[in-house]
Amino acid sequence: MGKPQTADRPVREEPTMGYDWDLMERLLQRARDCAGVNFTPRAYAEELAREKEEREGRIPGDMDDMRLRAADYEALLLEGGFIEPRPQALGGTGENFMPTQRGVRLLEMLQQPNGRALLDEQGNNALTPEVFDGLSGTRPVASSGLG
Repeated sequence: MGKPQTADRPVREEPTMGYDWDLMERLLQRARDCAGVNFTPRAYAEELAREKEEREGRIPGDMDDMRLRAADYEALLLEGGFIEPRPQALGGTGENFMPTQRGVRLLEMLQQPNGRALLDEQGNNALTPEVFDGLSGTRPVASSGLG
């Protein structure tokens, strides 16, 4: 039995150990700040790995896996309503995003001392919109228009 697939590539299942919140935070930050430039999740993963290598003296895990995870997280964030295509009037290139209100709440949670622990308690369901919205104490939102 193989992994689930989309039309163009296999969908990688998230390991039961949870999400890489550092990578998720980096992707949300870059979505927020990428007006006028393309969103490049694999490059952001490499950037994060280099920073961790400088701090810790080693690359955290397999670089190819981290690049793939970044691409998977981009899809997860988009499908879960955490990011949305950036309008041209706000620096949209057709290849970049901006956080929705839900994405802003996730970024805020990731930057709080206990936010990651709260998310980890939900396991792989943490970013399911219904679970996340209940956890963050808000009702679902469509779009923020925030950048």
